[in-house]
Amino acid sequence: MAFDFKKEYSEFYLPPREPGLIELPEMRFVAVRGKGDPNDPSGAYQAALELLYAVAYTLRMSPRAGRAIEGYFPYVVPPLEGLWEQPGAEGIDFARKADFQWTSMIRLPDFVTEADYLWAVEAAARKKGLDFSPVELLSYREGLCVQCMHLGSYDSEPETMRRMLEFTDAQGCAPDYAGGRRHHEIYLSDPRRTQIEKRKTVLRIPVRRK
Repeated sequence: MAFDFKKEYSEFYLPPREPGLIELPEMRFVAVRGKGDPNDPSGAYQAALELLYAVAYTLRMSPRAGRAIEGYFPYVVPPLEGLWEQPGAEGIDFARKADFQWTSMIRLPDFVTEADYLWAVEAAARKKGLDFSPVELLSYREGLCVQCMHLGSYDSEPETMRRMLEFTDAQGCAPDYAGGRRHHEIYLSDPRRTQIEKRKTVLRIPVRRK
């Protein structure tokens, strides 16, 4: 059976709907940075997703392409994730989508080396005929966060965020966006196939002890 990050690391990907504290270790991702409204069908965000998934699935299917990756094991491609920020804002303002600066990313298994990643980018570029120069290999250590499962529309996230901030304060913590820390979302549902009220999104706020 293929290794499923969501199930094996359920504390990271399947939190309860009530906020909780969690310490996140360093993880590696294939990532693309950009800006603008993610809902724009012809915008940079949608273009970034095509690049990300192409590289992620090239690595997943590497044995069929004749690439022998040391330590490889069959796995399910992890879910899409996003780091979000806006200039001049503490956290994010969901009403200002055009001002979003984002990093879209997909987690990589630990056995993927830089050489394997570069091979996958080159192979995906040949197959797709697209410019893959925006893609990067990113290491990100999140540290202490408050996280929660959000159920429903992306536009209703502010209510869940409000509960998360109340919990943060009650735990003697405060949001902390210093040093490149950002609002983090993990998308567990395909919005093209999941009813809005059933969409699952993991929300994370970086925090520090007061």
